[in-house]
Amino acid sequence: MANRQRVVIVGGGFAGFNAARTLSRIARGAVEIVLINPTDYFLYLPLLPEVASGILDPRKVAIPLTGCCPGVRHLLATVDSVDVQGRRVKCTDAEGNPRDLGYDRLVVAVGSVNKLLPVPGVAEYAHGFRSINEALYLRDHLIRQIELADADDPKEREARCTFVVVGAGYTGTEVAAQGQLLTLATGKRHPGLRDQPIRWLLVDLAPRILPELDERLSRIAHRTLTERGMDIRTGTSVAEATAEGVKLSTGEFVPTRTLVWCVGVRPDPLVESLGLPTEKGRLLVDKYLNMPGHPEIFACGDAAAVPDLTRPGKYTAMTAQHATRQGRRAAYNVAASYGHGERKPYKHSDLGFVVDLGDAKAAANPLGVPLSGVVAKAVTRGYHLLAIPGGRARIAGSWLLDALLPRQTVQLGVVRHQEVPLSSTSPVAPSKHPSKRSPKHSSKH
Repeated sequence: MANRQRVVIVGGGFAGFNAARTLSRIARGAVEIVLINPTDYFLYLPLLPEVASGILDPRKVAIPLTGCCPGVRHLLATVDSVDVQGRRVKCTDAEGNPRDLGYDRLVVAVGSVNKLLPVPGVAEYAHGFRSINEALYLRDHLIRQIELADADDPKEREARCTFVVVGAGYTGTEVAAQGQLLTLATGKRHPGLRDQPIRWLLVDLAPRILPELDERLSRIAHRTLTERGMDIRTGTSVAEATAEGVKLSTGEFVPTRTLVWCVGVRPDPLVESLGLPTEKGRLLVDKYLNMPGHPEIFACGDAAAVPDLTRPGKYTAMTAQHATRQGRRAAYNVAASYGHGERKPYKHSDLGFVVDLGDAKAAANPLGVPLSGVVAKAVTRGYHLLAIPGGRARIAGSWLLDALLPRQTVQLGVVRHQEVPLSSTSPVAPSKHPSKRSPKHSSKH
């Protein structure tokens, strides 16, 4: 066993987690599998908006790596660099100690981070949404704004009761939908805010929200949210963010203390540092998820530009659905490189998408069939229960309790603002760098 080949998997997201889990089942101890990840859990991102809104406990969407990946050695660390020629990975563990280990096969599945645009003030004043820390911070922040608004002057109250979400894709739409319900529930418990409108703006440059969905479902989602009081601004972006509010591309200034940034993601910066061919920051791999010229390196998920065999000339989208299946295919192809089985190209057509709009509302198109309302809600939750690799009973129980009992609206204070900077390349781990925000801004948040 001492002469076993070592497979190092970098990243424990949808791609890395499924690669490690699948390969451990195939290999059965024939190779050493090391999974390097800064947390000891796999985060099921699609349910993160429900963590931010207080429906789910964060532990319910955090699946332990040790329990779900038997036979895989987990190294709690962040990769700093990869020596491609020397086949070595350098990383820093959770206590700041340097680690250096060699590999015979490398699977790059580092995923993505918040996508920043050169908009003045965004890096300083916006909140990202890619991690449990960011979800917990946002939940506290939303509740805090309502609680502080109850004692402020009218202008400050209006600003604190105004919330702006930039990006009307899946994440942004769900964050806005769930966040609005949380603030409305919190506001009802403050008599001083009885006549104060709680305003939510959902802003996107696209001509419609949820552009990835069927146009009919996009219209349904738009109508559902506007009937609930959401102010949706399509064809609009943020031109500047300040401590007092945001200036829209239309010239309008919106006084607010909340700017949630959901404009999309970009590949982890580690990808570019490898010195290998990339396409818009993603590693260029062949249809077998292999790096040309480096048969020992595989890449999958958001870190890889994978040829889309269902759309010649295109690359697969950066979605959890592709990342999950690419992780599994990468595992089979790694095993094939050792003579176990036959390598196959990655080919997958989207099975459809689901978007939770809060309450009993949702929009979905499973297998291309457009659904809305309660039926779509049932399909959405059923999909998540099937897709998440653990904790299904706990999640279902939380949904049942949320339907029967009033939502708890208390601040936990476990994550401070300086621990979740938008520019962080590792939002899963608290930042050790001090906040760059002004004292005035920090006091208001």
